[in-house]
Amino acid sequence: MDLRVAAYAVVVDDDRRVLLAHWNEGRKAAWTMPGGGLEAGEDPEYAARREVFEETGYRVEIGELLGIHSRVIPPAHRIPDGSTSPLHTLRIVYRATVKGGRLRHEVGGTTDRADWFPLPAIDDLHRVKLVDIALSMAGLR
Repeated sequence: MDLRVAAYAVVVDDDRRVLLAHWNEGRKAAWTMPGGGLEAGEDPEYAARREVFEETGYRVEIGELLGIHSRVIPPAHRIPDGSTSPLHTLRIVYRATVKGGRLRHEVGGTTDRADWFPLPAIDDLHRVKLVDIALSMAGLR
């Protein structure tokens, strides 16, 4: 079984809009929380800050740990296709606040754009389950 540890941030502005990144990898595309995989030896809070900046252009301050979500993905559902073993994902979710930067889209990564969404509008988006999980952890669902 493969293991992937990732860190994500729930970023909400003063107008109660949520910052999301559009994940576009392989055969799937959907809105997700900004964040991603830890590099070897990387601190999860640092990884969340780095990933948010890479995917959105914003520098954030990491706040409270909201929770850790664990999921095992069977080989047939892994991306990219062709994996022969399950993937155990541990997703560490933090609250974060924008401290600088400006919105921009990632180039050459697993996301292709980022944007702010009012909470009610998120229900109409094609999104990964992590969005709802993270918003619940943050008390926004």
